[in-house]
Amino acid sequence: MPLPDTARAQELPSPGLRAAFPEGKAFKKEPTMNNSIQTLKRWIAESDNIVFFGGAGVSTESGIPDFRSVDGLYSQKYDFPPETILSHSFFINRPEEFYRFYHDKMIIEGVKPNRAHTRLAELEREGKLRAVITQNIDGLHQLAGSEKVLELHGSTHRNYCMRCSKRYGYEAVSKAEGVPKCDCGGIIRPDVVLYEEGLDNAVITEAVHFIQNADMLIVGGTSLVVYPAAGLVNYYEGNKLVLINRGATSYDTNANLLISDKIGEVFAQV
Repeated sequence: MPLPDTARAQELPSPGLRAAFPEGKAFKKEPTMNNSIQTLKRWIAESDNIVFFGGAGVSTESGIPDFRSVDGLYSQKYDFPPETILSHSFFINRPEEFYRFYHDKMIIEGVKPNRAHTRLAELEREGKLRAVITQNIDGLHQLAGSEKVLELHGSTHRNYCMRCSKRYGYEAVSKAEGVPKCDCGGIIRPDVVLYEEGLDNAVITEAVHFIQNADMLIVGGTSLVVYPAAGLVNYYEGNKLVLINRGATSYDTNANLLISDKIGEVFAQV
């Protein structure tokens, strides 16, 4: 589950002079699903510097709702829209209402990694995958065994006191009633990026580094509309850009391989 894009603009590092997708660079799209899977398998076999960039679609197959899907969180009715509730100013001014929503919709118990999560962890152990860059905040990649995970929007599994900075785990918020409080009396808040807050510059810089140096970039389960996170794809300079998503994205014409299917079903075949 990703948190939404920030309400204020945040610039990413300059990609330099080289265009991300020079004219004529893209491979011919494979004509059938079977051929596409075979191409993906071949490219994975040939690569040892793969980076995966993922969004909400990676976790929906584990039962976590997608903010922007037709049946997702954004289509439901509340006194305030989710974009307002999940904002910095709302959190500061109405913490009780924020946590009622957070406990109801952001804390999801009993979910488990799906085949996409586990296969990515396997590829890392095989020495092929260098990093997972995720917009999700659910921690399922780590639960599946991935070690190098860059969480662009933070994690519900990390929390901290706003007064004394003491760190807390998942249950400090998930098991709390009402507004969770530290021993010092301060409010414990999730270590997630809310509306009106910028992304962590150190995480962005590291993500850009991995993407720029990747020989293969697999983008999956994201419509690539959450900025500035989605703009990271522009830093890829290779010729093996794979897009796996059930719906169309604005980057489809830039892909070297486009697969329109559930990401878990695709990874189950590679």
